[in-house]
Parts: sequence; C-alpha cells; structure tokens
Amino acid sequence: MPTRILPAVGDADAARSITTLLSQLPDAEPVAPVVDSTQLVDTLARLAAESVDELPEVVVVHERIGPVPALELIREVALRFPAVGVILVTSDPGPGLFQAAMDYGARGLVALPLSYEELASRVQAVAQWSVGVRRHLGSGGDVFTGVGGTVVTVGGAKGGVGATLTAIQLALAAQASGRPTALVDMDLQAGDIASYLDVQFRRSVVDLATINDISPRVLADAVFRHDTGLALLLAPGEGERGEEVTDRAARQIVSALRSRYEVVVIDCGAQLGGAGAAAVEMADAALLVTTPDVVAVRGAKRAVRMWDRLQIRKAEETTVVVNRHTRGTEIQPALIEKITGTPVAGTTVPANFKELQGAVDAGRVHELDAKSTVKQALWTLAGELRLVKAPEADHRKGGGRFRGDRGSVSFRRRKDGGG
Repeated sequence: MPTRILPAVGDADAARSITTLLSQLPDAEPVAPVVDSTQLVDTLARLAAESVDELPEVVVVHERIGPVPALELIREVALRFPAVGVILVTSDPGPGLFQAAMDYGARGLVALPLSYEELASRVQAVAQWSVGVRRHLGSGGDVFTGVGGTVVTVGGAKGGVGATLTAIQLALAAQASGRPTALVDMDLQAGDIASYLDVQFRRSVVDLATINDISPRVLADAVFRHDTGLALLLAPGEGERGEEVTDRAARQIVSALRSRYEVVVIDCGAQLGGAGAAAVEMADAALLVTTPDVVAVRGAKRAVRMWDRLQIRKAEETTVVVNRHTRGTEIQPALIEKITGTPVAGTTVPANFKELQGAVDAGRVHELDAKSTVKQALWTLAGELRLVKAPEADHRKGGGRFRGDRGSVSFRRRKDGGG
C-alpha cells in the first residue's frame, strides 16, 4: 500500500523541491502541497470527516510554514489527528530543536538541505508508526477511531465548590449516552474520584509519567474499568508521588487518552500545578466551578487572571459553572460573568446537598437518583457542552466556544439548575 504524504510548505521553490524528492521515494504517494497552517488543518479535517482512512500517513512540515509557527502547528496536528505522523524539515537539526519537536508531537526531523537517504528513512519509519497506531485504534470494541476526542477540564475556584462531583457526573452522562469516556483525576495530591466511586485501585496516573510512547496497551493497563463503563485514570494513593507527573508527562497522557476515547473529562482540583496547567492548556473546554459567594467568586477571578498571565488559557476561553445556585442569592450568574470576565454556563446547578448526602457518604455518587435535581442539572450541562449524544444538545443560542473547535459551541442557554 503506498504511503500518502502531505507536504506543508509556504515557499513555492521549497515546495517543488520537497515534492520532487518525495515522489522519488519507493511506495510514496505525495499529494499537492498546502501552503499555510490553516490550509493544512482544514485539509486534514475535511479528509477526516470523510473517513479516518482518508488521512495521509505522513505530513511533512517546513520550518517556515505560517502563519502559525511550525512547532505550534505540529502540536495542533498531533492533538487533532493523532494517527497522522508529522516530520519537521528544518535548517537547525540540533538536539535542542529535536527535543522540542518531539515534545510538541513530531515523529521525526529531517535536516536541510534534504538528503534522499535521510528523508526516505524518516518517511518509512513514520509511516510504519502511523499504520501501527491505526491498527491499534481499530482493535477493541470501545476504541474511539475519530480524529481526536473532546477533552474537558474541570477545576475549582477554591476547595469544596463541587468540581469533582461535576467532573464525575459529566463523564457519567457522556458514557451513558454511548460515547466511550475516560475520567482522569489530575488533582494529584488530593484527588477524591476513587472515594466518590467506591474504587479500590492499584495503578494510577503516576504509572504513565515516565513512559515516552504510551501505547494503547500500556494505557489500558493503567486505567481502571468502572462498573458504569467509565475508564478511570486515578490520582496516586500517596499524594507526594503526584510530583512525578510533570507537565510534559501530562501532555503525553492527555494526547494518548484523546486518541483512545471519544470524551476525556479531567478533574484538575483547586490547586493547579504544572500537570494540571498542561491539561487546561490542551483542553477543548476548560470549566471553572464556583459557588455564588464572595470568597469563591474572588477565587475564580484570581484563577482566571492567573491562567491568562501564565498564558495557560484566555479568560474568554474559560467557562465558569455556577454550583449551589438559588434564585434568592445576591450573587447571580450575570454578576459572576461580569466579575470574572468569562462566559458563564447557561446551566446552573441547584443548591440541594440533602439529595446528595447519602450517595456521597456511601461513595456511590454514580448511583445518584435520576430524579435528583443536581444530577439532572449536571447532565443538562453535559448536553450543553456537547458531551452527550442527544438531539437537545444541538439546540442552543449564542455564547462561548471550545478553543479546539473552530465552530461555535454555545455555553449560554440560561436554565435554573449544586452539589
């Protein structure tokens, strides 16, 4: 089977040179080059919409591609199209750039001026990797074979505002609708997902921290399959081990999960370390849960500003979820939106802890009564975020966007609905 190769080269002369050399490779099938980063992503998205099998095995990115810098473009392709292997063509093949390219998701690096032998070797290796990934993704009944699952992070404005319960119920809603879903506890020092779901576990996210190439089999060994069907990747039982999960490790873990599951929900807790920050930066949607009180709303404002300063995420790309909402409270969603400078989810979660207490105390929040107003609100929120397969998730008005989705995704349908 010929190897389909898509060059992404802005300079016309360089494009002709690369295409000519690629056409001489054995079993190579170079296609017409794209001239900029936007055209590359749009072309891959169009091909993926027809079928994942239509995607090229190899994309060759020239270092001077624009307007998005080459490394950022490689990260975008690696995240959205995880079975496509990317090769960077550069005039600076030093160890520093090589390491950076690998960190951003490239599968190979080729030096300028191009050498036939080097290019042939890299293309062959990357093509074999791509074929292997597609073969793994195609095995197993619960494997998502799309162009990249939806990643949603859930953080708390401060401790105790209900971020973990929110993350769990969003994941349960997605799984119940028929979408293979992973729930990740990235609150590495104090994660409570295992306690909320009555899970005794041996493996954790730490077991993936030192693995450079997380295969589907390695990932499957690390996750815990819950009775609900959720794939759980849990925080370590010994909180001090959380430091072993670096931001680089977190990126690799999130990328592996995105390629394996249709929905990935990550509980980042209230204290955002390097790993959590990497997850928030990579996410399609970043939720920040707050309660309608002065302390929590101030905490949400501080978190949003910090994320913006550290270039983790812009305020307009963060969505605040209001938990424990009542009609009579002085601080309403519109005021929270004004204070934080972020979109606020249209679905609010009502203050009704009594209906939660039994399930929380028993560590069985997955068995929360379907009549629970809190559960109903959180599952409605899952629909608002397009995490569930439901017709009502397609009907919405104006609002925010997922950063990773170039189309509009509304967060603004107001409805009374915290845990």
